[in-house]
Amino acid sequence: MAFELPPLPYAKDALAPHMSEQTLNFHYGKHHQTYVTNLNGLIEGTENENKSLEDIILSAEPGGLFNNSAQVWNHTFFWSCLSPGGGGEPDGDVKTAIEHAFGSVDEFKQTFTDKAKTLFGSGWTWLAKGDDGLEILQTKDADLPLKHGKTAILTLDVWEHAYYLDFQNARPAYIETWLDKLVNWEFAAENLAKA
Repeated sequence: MAFELPPLPYAKDALAPHMSEQTLNFHYGKHHQTYVTNLNGLIEGTENENKSLEDIILSAEPGGLFNNSAQVWNHTFFWSCLSPGGGGEPDGDVKTAIEHAFGSVDEFKQTFTDKAKTLFGSGWTWLAKGDDGLEILQTKDADLPLKHGKTAILTLDVWEHAYYLDFQNARPAYIETWLDKLVNWEFAAENLAKA
């Protein structure tokens, strides 16, 4: 069973001016598509051909199969972490869980920002739920909470291709824009309810 590039949950220009259509054309249309294409080439004719994406990720050793399968999952998840009407403050159970874990929403935002800014090189910053509640994780390259027995609630892609066309080397401005204008708290609530 070949994997396909999943449709975006919004139009490519829907996140502008905070994330441009040009960025989506490259990030989704080129980078994400390449991971899907590479993954299909790696699993064709193997025991992984009929496995779910999650099963491939969990059984894959470090290397090409893991990197491409995890990046397909990470990007598919990331697109849902963005919303044209996003940003601002969470409410309901998400707010309560964040306040319990971090003391306040502001403290969460500061800690998340610090983790996303200080991740050296390429990777992801996650709000995830483990056995001890919510936590913020930095993962390098394609790594993800699933591989560590944790549930992803939200993620921010901090690979340079995620922000360079819109923000050049200003990763802090990209992080601030994501928190203030794009983060999809409704998606976070759905993930927290299932965790």
